[in-house]
Amino acid sequence: MADRKATLTVDGLDKAIELPIYSGSLGPDVIDVRALGSEGLFTYDPGFMATSSCQSAITYIDGGKGILLHRGYPIDQLASKSNFVEVCYTLLFGELPNEEQYADFESRIRNHTMVHDQINNFFKGFRRDAHPMSILCGVVGGLAAFYHDHMDITKEEDRVISAIRLIAKMPTIAAMSHKYNVGQPFNYPRNDLSYAENFLYMMFSNPCEDYKINPVCAKAMDRIFTLHADHEQNASTSTVRLAGSTGANPFACISAGIAALWGPAHGGANEAVLNMLDEIGDESEENIQRFVDKAKDKDDPFKLMGFGHRVYRNFDPRAKVMKETCDEVLAELGLADDPQLKIAKRLEQIALEDEYFIERKLYPNVDFYSGIILKAMGIPTNMFTVIFAVSRTIGWISHWHEMHSDSYKIGRPRQLYTGHDQRDYPKK
Repeated sequence: MADRKATLTVDGLDKAIELPIYSGSLGPDVIDVRALGSEGLFTYDPGFMATSSCQSAITYIDGGKGILLHRGYPIDQLASKSNFVEVCYTLLFGELPNEEQYADFESRIRNHTMVHDQINNFFKGFRRDAHPMSILCGVVGGLAAFYHDHMDITKEEDRVISAIRLIAKMPTIAAMSHKYNVGQPFNYPRNDLSYAENFLYMMFSNPCEDYKINPVCAKAMDRIFTLHADHEQNASTSTVRLAGSTGANPFACISAGIAALWGPAHGGANEAVLNMLDEIGDESEENIQRFVDKAKDKDDPFKLMGFGHRVYRNFDPRAKVMKETCDEVLAELGLADDPQLKIAKRLEQIALEDEYFIERKLYPNVDFYSGIILKAMGIPTNMFTVIFAVSRTIGWISHWHEMHSDSYKIGRPRQLYTGHDQRDYPKK
């Protein structure tokens, strides 16, 4: 119930409009503007920068204070004390699992990692040089043709089964997209490996030689999955919710989320970091400083990618954990002398010490460090956004599950029409 009201007066309208104000458990209050429609008025908010499209109990962000909570738990605590599968359970069901719940959930994930054998035929329809994101988008959408036995979205158990299938199969499909891209045979998942270990195994092993999983890399992969698991009502999550509001099946909804994530303004940030390091090229101090000066020049279009964040006006709370992980991976793999990574480390130092960056709070964000880690582990740049999609699947499906657990309406945004008035078709 609203305990306060806002009063809106409009020129030409002979009465004031009362709008309820609601308070959440955290964050700004919201004004319920639904009553405006009956008065022939709509709000105008391009980009939905000041509009709540739904209510949710999954994730909370305070960008000004650098806070990110999943079900109330700070992201840095989850990343350091938990693992990705446990975070998946927490996001999906609302609470950390006990030992029995975790064992059951983890077992269900392990036993759904394989995909239907006929899905292999899907890949033959793609060119070998197809971007892995295009493959992922198509194959995930096609899962509805194979797993339609539990797709009654009105039943909670069906929604949970679909969620488990997606969480389990996404790493398999992602690794298959890579293998197809490079012309190598697919690897079947192994149920004796952890979630992150299994993904690395399917990515890098081949029938010709043994593949040993580096525990430091597996830990880093698990943290990358965890730190990208959910981020509130971002563009791709909102896309999943909008698609879900039509009653579309979960695989179609997640495919829509993948398509939205593929946009360079959303999911391509860590790939952009590597492209920027390639552009800088020379690791000399003078050259790096030249690019830093270009970034400071408001008349120069060059930007330092991986610094600052649209949501976080302070620091990215995920970045500290990712920086620690980055240092661990580089030390383990002996890559401290890699020229590209030297550039990255110098840029990091400059951003943390230069007054220009400090005043503007342009600190290295999670994408800056995750891109470096993925490159160090040998993951090709065109797989970066695919890995983001694997991570974010749990966030997407948790929001989809939440919306179907409550009352919801089909999404129908309004518009400010600026076209022609009504006109007659001209006589010929």
